[in-house]
Amino acid sequence: MIIWAEGTVAVVGDRWAGAVELIIDTDGGQTFRSLAYLDLMPQPRTGDRVLLNIAALARGLGTGGYAFVVAVLDQNGRLIGQPGLPKGHLVKARYTPLQVMISGVDEQDSDFHDRLDSADDLDRMPVIVADLHSAVAPIIAAIRSDSGDRTPRVAYLMTDEAALPIAFSRTVAALRAEEWLVGTITCGQAYGGDLEAVNVHSGLLAAKVAMQADLVIVSQGPGNLGTGTRWGFSGTGAGEVINAAAVLNGRPIGSLRISSADPRFRHRGVSHHSLTAYSRVALRTADIAVPDFSDVSPLTGIRDLYALPRFAARINEAVAELAGLHRLHRIELAGLDRALLGCPVRLSTMGRDLDADPAYFLAAAAAGRLAVHLMSD
Repeated sequence: MIIWAEGTVAVVGDRWAGAVELIIDTDGGQTFRSLAYLDLMPQPRTGDRVLLNIAALARGLGTGGYAFVVAVLDQNGRLIGQPGLPKGHLVKARYTPLQVMISGVDEQDSDFHDRLDSADDLDRMPVIVADLHSAVAPIIAAIRSDSGDRTPRVAYLMTDEAALPIAFSRTVAALRAEEWLVGTITCGQAYGGDLEAVNVHSGLLAAKVAMQADLVIVSQGPGNLGTGTRWGFSGTGAGEVINAAAVLNGRPIGSLRISSADPRFRHRGVSHHSLTAYSRVALRTADIAVPDFSDVSPLTGIRDLYALPRFAARINEAVAELAGLHRLHRIELAGLDRALLGCPVRLSTMGRDLDADPAYFLAAAAAGRLAVHLMSD
């Protein structure tokens, strides 16, 4: 259910590609940190009236701590402005009051339609799969650190298991600003990427054909959903991406979700999300990056590394169940500390930074290192 509220823009805050933060004072006397998507409405200004969706905050849920602006109104409650007419006929967030129409990379009027019409082969392009959106930045940091003089063209494909608008991700906006990504693709019901695709398969092919990417990172957007049950989590999609990449003759690479600090036992060590997605959902073989925590002595500048060597045996035991289907690669971590510390994007997962949960970010970076190694084979 949607819970509506009306209010007035008190403060216009930070703005990034496709989105702007606002402070809204509602008519009911509440104040909400809010987010407006600028592809869907005109730029709100101080003093504008707005219509909000406050349902998630009213229920005490996360949603990044935001209420969401639905429309900008004048003082009489009438709509102000409209976005431009849709350029395509793909509809995402379909059959909801907030569905959007966009131009798909492979629809009939697209410049890439004819090439994608017959596309069926990724030609062994590496496809790095991650459970959480927060893994994207450390993966790219490792790729750039290990690539030497030739930095690969990295594309990001966002699936629709979590946030639907890619503009919600400040990480992606920052990576684009730093030119760490050659482009972004949104697939399924997700929208707002540089290219729009129908599904993971067409999104991967678009990265190869339209963006000429050397490598693709695939994850859900911010807002992972989990219920604490064996199957009730949005990260099962990671296993489906492995299947899609393999069917298209790509080279799927699995990043493990590992934590040394998560208070929930099911995510301490190798998360059950990774184990379930890679052992039960994935049906095709992937290369899995297993960080070698046995010797962290070369790593500097990150606090709380002392416990990781004791962690190594637990990691190795957990991933043993993946060896029947996948190729496991032990990845040395030397140098990845510098790559992570030099990342221009704020590293954070579930509210924990690099010092608070080094195992998580090192594990993600290990997948980037493995991709560079496999590309050089």
